Amino acid sequence: MFMTAKVDLKKILMIIGAMAAVVIALILLLGNSSDAADTAAPAVSGNDARVEFLKGFGWEVAASPTESGQVKIPEQPSDVFDRYNQLQKSQGYDLTQYAGKTAMRYVYKVTNYPGATDPVYATVLVYKNQIIGGDITDTSATGVVQGFQSKEQLKVES
Repeated sequence: MFMTAKVDLKKILMIIGAMAAVVIALILLLGNSSDAADTAAPAVSGNDARVEFLKGFGWEVAASPTESGQVKIPEQPSDVFDRYNQLQKSQGYDLTQYAGKTAMRYVYKVTNYPGATDPVYATVLVYKNQIIGGDITDTSATGVVQGFQSKEQLKVES
């Protein structure tokens, strides 16, 4: 004796559709998790975007970088790296997330640094089109390395 069951094709299709949606959602979520830290960093897709990023902090820079090249973020921190990363952390970045990875380093000459008598440079570190750090460096004998914010901006925020 055979038994037959009535199957509702609509219900089966809805269940298959729901399962497919869950699988797609998992793929999208898990596929992007390897570089989750990158999503919080500002996206820059080219030179103009990097220049605009620096302008956002009030810096006027040369239209093209004076230097660019790859830099490997150290896997093993050192005292020098730790001090530099403290500066990065103070402005919302953390290079330890990129340990062992190769980033691009773009250096621009700053043209509006107050009272500058020697060159001042803005360095922007980029990984997968995301800014992951950088600094403003006054190369004078009494110069300092600072975050992207100008001294005037820091005074206003304090």
